[in-house]
Amino acid sequence: MQPRVDLISLGVRSVDASRSFYVDGLGWPVRREVRGEVLFIQANHGLILSLWDAGQMQSEAATDPPAGIPCITLSHNLGSAAEVDWVMAEAESAGATIVAAPKTQPWGGYTGYFADPDGYRWEVAFNPGWEVDDGGTVTL
Repeated sequence: MQPRVDLISLGVRSVDASRSFYVDGLGWPVRREVRGEVLFIQANHGLILSLWDAGQMQSEAATDPPAGIPCITLSHNLGSAAEVDWVMAEAESAGATIVAAPKTQPWGGYTGYFADPDGYRWEVAFNPGWEVDDGGTVTL
């Protein structure tokens, strides 16, 4: 198996509420949608974010409902602290809950966190050591 992620699926309480946040609020592009069941959003080169009805996802993946906020963080890396502030404000305007205001971290980066309508945490970060070459290889 190659070390690669092509699709990230999140089980959501309401596909319609997620659509309102990600598509209507943030303006992210839909690639396919089955209303009320699943929404596929182009998230990056070759990467899809799938927002899937939690009950259907749990049934297919043979999992139990989580007992709270799922322990997963999705990260959006940017080129400057100012861009972090801008994206955090955009997310808040779209309906996100700011759970940690942006600040300089001890490791030298600048990060903030918001929660989407289901509580999934998004880290919005400027990491001065983060580089991606033309082939897509990341240097940290």
